Amino acid sequence: MASPSPVDDAIAKRTGLSRDEAARRLAAHGPNVLPGGERKSLARIALGVLAEPMFLMLLVAGGIYLALGDRAEALFLLASVLFVIGITLAQERKTQRALEALRELSAPRALVIRDGTELRVPGVEVVVGDLLVLHEGDRIAADAHLLEGQLDVDESLLTGEAVPVSKLPGEAAGTLSASSVVTRGLGVAEVFATGSSTAVGAIGQSLAGTREAVSGLQRSSRRLIRLLTVSGLSLAAAYCLLAWLWDHHGLLESVLAGVALSMAVLPEEIPVILTVFLALGAWRIARQNVLTRRMDAVETLGAISVLAVDKTGTLTQNRMRVAELAVDGQHFSSMDAPTLPEHFHALLEFAVLATPPDPFDPMERAIQDTGQCWLEGTEHLHAELQVETEYALSPDILAMTRVYPHDAPDCHLLATKGAPEAVADLCHLPGPARAAIHAQVQAMAERGLRVLGVARGTWRGGAWPTSQHDFDFAFLGLVGLIDPPRSDVPAALAECRAAGVRVIMLTGDHPATARAIAGMVGLNGEPHVLTGAEIDALDDPSLRARLDTVDICARVQPVQKLRLVQQLRHGDRVVAMTGDGVNDAPALKAADVGIAMGERGTDVAREAAALVLLDDSFASIVAAIRQGRRIYANITRATRFVFAVHVPVIALALVPTLAHWPLVMMPVNIMLLELLIDPACSVVFEAEPAADDLMRRPPRRPHASPFAWRNLARGVLQGLGVAAVLLAGYGLLLGQGGGVAQARTAVFAALVGGVFALTLANRHGSPGAARNPWVGRMLAAVLVMLAAVIAIPFLRRVMGLAVPDAHTVLAMAAMLAVAVGWLALMRWRRAAAPARRSG
Repeated sequence: MASPSPVDDAIAKRTGLSRDEAARRLAAHGPNVLPGGERKSLARIALGVLAEPMFLMLLVAGGIYLALGDRAEALFLLASVLFVIGITLAQERKTQRALEALRELSAPRALVIRDGTELRVPGVEVVVGDLLVLHEGDRIAADAHLLEGQLDVDESLLTGEAVPVSKLPGEAAGTLSASSVVTRGLGVAEVFATGSSTAVGAIGQSLAGTREAVSGLQRSSRRLIRLLTVSGLSLAAAYCLLAWLWDHHGLLESVLAGVALSMAVLPEEIPVILTVFLALGAWRIARQNVLTRRMDAVETLGAISVLAVDKTGTLTQNRMRVAELAVDGQHFSSMDAPTLPEHFHALLEFAVLATPPDPFDPMERAIQDTGQCWLEGTEHLHAELQVETEYALSPDILAMTRVYPHDAPDCHLLATKGAPEAVADLCHLPGPARAAIHAQVQAMAERGLRVLGVARGTWRGGAWPTSQHDFDFAFLGLVGLIDPPRSDVPAALAECRAAGVRVIMLTGDHPATARAIAGMVGLNGEPHVLTGAEIDALDDPSLRARLDTVDICARVQPVQKLRLVQQLRHGDRVVAMTGDGVNDAPALKAADVGIAMGERGTDVAREAAALVLLDDSFASIVAAIRQGRRIYANITRATRFVFAVHVPVIALALVPTLAHWPLVMMPVNIMLLELLIDPACSVVFEAEPAADDLMRRPPRRPHASPFAWRNLARGVLQGLGVAAVLLAGYGLLLGQGGGVAQARTAVFAALVGGVFALTLANRHGSPGAARNPWVGRMLAAVLVMLAAVIAIPFLRRVMGLAVPDAHTVLAMAAMLAVAVGWLALMRWRRAAAPARRSG
């Protein structure tokens, strides 16, 4: 265990609020929620539903039926309107609850002291009087006064100034504002204001409810819907005039026919598909331990072609441990031995001194734990020493130095650790000594170890030097650490390769260490490596050319990740990147899909990302990509189904008037069909399992769309075939003199069966298709609906149907069989075509 710091001691001595008192204050003063997080009320949802053109058309049709004196039809239609509105409200609330649950998961959390124990709670549960324990990368949950420690805080959200501000204990110098970010240090603070009483709440900032972005699919669908709505209403108006003036129907009957046609044309299912699929898709992805913070990321997941991932914690277990020590060519790797040889004590002693006592980094925690284990009870462990100043890791010097007081007057003790080549440079070693160290590092790295160099020194003087190079160091040795790969990574990497997703490892490790880990997880047989120094030496075109063949970027610093992401995105590549630190936030924002680590990531990284990986596992990313592909493929299928099913409805509403036939489709008939079409879109296709070969296809093109003409044309062709069969059958039945009601019954029953056939025709058809439980339920709904409209006299009269005789049943079966044959022929031709397809 790491040596306790003064802040650790302060934490241990404080008890904070009791859990009961915190609960009482939360109930009395309300949650720590800033303005803008209200829930959408049912009344607002209902008004939004009633504003949809489809429901306006239904209300108009109900009014016309009343004017015509057809009270039964009007009653059925208006009751159906209320029923559909109820279903829509339930679906809207389900979607909203899913989004609210996702927002709650994505809300910042806080580490508080209650009953003397550190406890992590949702930020909304922080109350006045709570003691916050603040680490580097934390977003501060409420306004508070710093009691212990020293912090650097980014207050740019409030002030606009990006330079961190130093905070010291005391009300004036130690006031911390909600929503600001700790960029450095460790501290304890007492909350004095929450929610709208905070400074950020006073100026109207809102972090409690993240507003979901409108996705590209939603934008394109809205353009399509506007176009079809204008076209449909114009066509319906022309059709109304045609029926009135040319076919000599009454005015109200003609208006009713026009309303029926407009209902047939309006694709009101499209916004339902996108809203439901994306919201429930985010919920399904959350079950794979991946939290969706931006809804547009759900659709982008399926297009990812490059995945740039951190090694530590994503490909590996993030359980770093010291595995080997090296001093003067001698190695000690028996880390389970009872004692540590004296020869290695100084190396471990100064490795511990060069490490913060309460580190955030897992590698530094491993060093502290190992030092505590091996050096406990010896003179080599210095819990009493307080750091005087320190030199942080920088792009110029990949090493950090901590300075302590020395026993001698006016003398200071130096402890440094970092990249072996950087530490060797600080020690000003001659060429042969550097070569020997390099050989040792190479050998250890090839065993999969992350290697650090350690040095000691002393300093006499007044003002501190500006650079670590001004100190004199003596090289002590090497520390080798290992982070074992996750067991599920090789299979996930193989799945990525089969899916055409290129994986690039980003790491700060030595190239040889990176290669060793790459070999363990099966990244590539002969991985090509690009180092951070090489990245800085290349211009943008040269870097893009190198990245086309690189599998590993080693010795990468966080500031270089942004440039890497920007160059990877050239050439229509869709790039996902993982990150966890404050410095990763710009690159996470720049990536098409930024993925933050949930377990070890900072709040800043999580808020910059589109997705949050709750278990930090690479396999979860691959599972999310698989879900993203499934969701997009199902949206494509559902969209094709919508266009296919509307074509015969439009044809049956339009052609009879042009052919001077009795009308087949009236608003009541279309309303009943909608009770089948809507669930097929929003339930059956949403639950469609992934095709067996989904992860053996290349990523879709970045600009591909479910509304592409090829996909819509396929649906229209399906619908045209079904429409032609039904119209031909209707014409033949009328010509045989069997009666309008019998002919309408045969056509309507065949159309209802055709809706189910179109549902089957637009599924993916692989063996896994049988796993969708909603297909059987939809078939049952089709049979129940047909039985009800024929067996119940009221419904039969409202629909203008009749009890079918044997001839009608035979005609219905013949029409349905021919329609199914047409759909089967299209499906067979599609399967036989060599062209690659996505849906």
